[in-house]
Parts: sequence; structure tokens; C-alpha cells
Amino acid sequence: MIQRLLPFFTLFGLFVILAVASPDHFLTKTNLSSVVRQTAVINLMALGMTLVIVAGGIDLSVGSILAMGGLLGTMVMKENPIWLGVMTGILAGGLCGLANGLLTTQLRINPFIVTLGTLGIFRGVTLIISNGLPVHEIPQAFSYLGEGNLLGVPFVLWVLVACAASVHIVLEHTRLGRYTFSIGSNEAAAFYTGIPVSFHTTAVYAICGALTGLGGMIEASRLMTGQPTAGQGYELQAIAAVVIGGGSLRGGEGSVVGTLIGAFIMGLLANGSDLLGISPYVQQAIIGAVIILAVSFDEFSKRKMTR
Repeated sequence: MIQRLLPFFTLFGLFVILAVASPDHFLTKTNLSSVVRQTAVINLMALGMTLVIVAGGIDLSVGSILAMGGLLGTMVMKENPIWLGVMTGILAGGLCGLANGLLTTQLRINPFIVTLGTLGIFRGVTLIISNGLPVHEIPQAFSYLGEGNLLGVPFVLWVLVACAASVHIVLEHTRLGRYTFSIGSNEAAAFYTGIPVSFHTTAVYAICGALTGLGGMIEASRLMTGQPTAGQGYELQAIAAVVIGGGSLRGGEGSVVGTLIGAFIMGLLANGSDLLGISPYVQQAIIGAVIILAVSFDEFSKRKMTR
């Protein structure tokens, strides 16, 4: 119980510390809205990563998938309706995720190696398509996706809530979710009980890719450009959000609520560091240290239970 509540207490404690350390800047509506917008992309990527990690896998290519989705989506909407561009970005992400799943399951290659390879492939293809140049001349109305408000709340928060609710339902109340936990807990046992392991493993990678593609469109909307270099280092933050939120890199454990809390913890760390004038280089070191602490705590808890 304590292990499950620890991320929540950490988020609450961090919020209080920043509110006390910088009350005139941190607690403003503008700053809190900025935190939501800045963390929305990582949150969406982390939701998909939750499914992958629960299934016992990992996806190191999500940063490159985000760039490809954002680039292709903005290229399409230059001459077509905005909704078609957004759907193109999501579809491109889904196809990249599908490729990761098929390579992992059909070639029987460790997902770490597969996605490390596709990280370079997807990024390279994105740079080739764009010739290394960003996409400009995007319809101004597209900025609403990343910067607009609905009923006084950032629109991206509505998108995030809808996606989080959908992933939670899939993970906790569908056959795909039950099989995902089973595969992550013991893939061999899941196979021998008749679970189509390859199909469901591929499915979670495809969902992860689609959510990352949506994140790529939100990133492009905030920047109002399709950047072929976008998303560099985002895979670390997505994985960190899942781990900090209680997910296990061994598979079989993870939750949507925990992942959201983990992502917002990192968002507050970044925002608080900016407000307090802490170097972004120090921020990277802090995120790395937090990942090690979270994994160490998870390993310590498991060893204690097995004694």
C-alpha cells in the first residue's frame, strides 16, 4: 500500500515545496496552465509506454516516432484539412508502433535492441523526408490543439483525460488489458494457457505508437512547425514517468494513475527548476537520479517480499 501511495505523496510534497519556495510565480494560473501544456506530450507518450512496460517490453523509439508523426501530419495539413493532418500523425505513429511490435514478436528479438534500432531508422527516415528542414506555413487554427482553452481549461488537458480514461479502461476492464498483465508477469505461462502473445504484444506497441503520434501533433501545434528533430530524449522521460509511477521494468505492473502522477512529478521538477533558476543540465541529472531511486525501491520491495 505504501509503495502505491508513495508517488502521490511525492507529487503532493513537491507541489507544496514549490508553492512555498516561489508562491508569486508557481501558483499563478498562467504557470499551472503552462505545466499542463508542457507535460501533456510526455503524459500521452507515457500512457502508451505503460501498456508496453506492463507487457514486459520497452520502446526506445518513441522520441523518433513523435518527430515522424508531427512532421508527416503538418506536411499533410498544409494542403488539406487540419483534422486530416492530425489523423495522419496518429496513423503514422501507430504504424511505427506496429512495426516495432512485429519485429519484436516475429523475429524474436529483444525489444530493447529492436526499438534501439528503429529509433535510428525512424529518425533517419524523418530527416530524409524533410531534408532536415522544419515544416512551416501551417494553418493558424492548428495552434488551438496545443495552446487553446475549452471552458477555461487547456484543451490538451481534455485530450489527456480522454486518452487516460481510455487506456485505463483498456488496461483494467478488457481482455487486452488482462492479457497484457499476464504476458508481462510470465510470457511463457501466458503462451501455454492459450493467450495469443504475439498479437497482444504487437497491439500494445501499436497503441503506444498511436498515442505518441498524437503527442507529436500536440508538440507541432505548440511550436507551429513540424520539426524533424523533435522528441530527442523524450523516451527517457516517458519511461521515467512509468517507473516513478510504480511500473516495473520487469513487466506485469503499472497503472494509468501512477503514470500520470509520475509524469507530473517530472513536469513540476522541470517547472520548479526553471522558476528557481536551476540549470537544465542539473535537471537531467535529477531525472536520472529519480529513475535509479524508483527502480531501486521497486527491486528492494520485491526482494523483501520474496524473503
